Amino acid sequence: MDQAESYRALAQYNTWMNRRIYAVCLRMSDEERTRDVGAFFKSVHGTLNHLLMGDHAWLLRCTGDVQRFSPRDSRGEIIAMRGYGHVLYEDFTEMAAHREIADQMIEDWTTSLTADDLGRHIQYRGLRGGYDHPLWWCVTHLFNHQAHHRGQVTTVLTQLGYEPGVTDFIEQVRGTSELPGN
Repeated sequence: MDQAESYRALAQYNTWMNRRIYAVCLRMSDEERTRDVGAFFKSVHGTLNHLLMGDHAWLLRCTGDVQRFSPRDSRGEIIAMRGYGHVLYEDFTEMAAHREIADQMIEDWTTSLTADDLGRHIQYRGLRGGYDHPLWWCVTHLFNHQAHHRGQVTTVLTQLGYEPGVTDFIEQVRGTSELPGN
């Protein structure tokens, strides 16, 4: 299995895990989901919002394709992202629908990645200045960022009495025969 295939597997895991987390969160009241529990992005909703926004930001950095990878509002207009905590979707059902769209974008995009793509250098500006590094750094960060913040969400869910279930990549792989390389 090459590095590009690994990213395809991580994209599938990402979709699987997000569906599990969102299924739990849809059982919660809006008050519970938006309650400030002291997390870095305050609430479950705030953290999931940041994660969705971050996925769009990393896809934009990786590709430069504003039309394809920008978040959209209910009219299909591009939403300008304004900082780490900018709320894309106040309504959780709407955010869940856009999470599905973003996950499909990530899966589709990773199917196009090649070893040559991953080795090319990309340049972009972030909140801390300019960056120039191989694409694989950015793709790796995209998946690491997801795992980091989903870990925060599963901790809060558990503290609130919800069971997110098994979150291990290996469990998803074991239950799926359609992963790249199989």
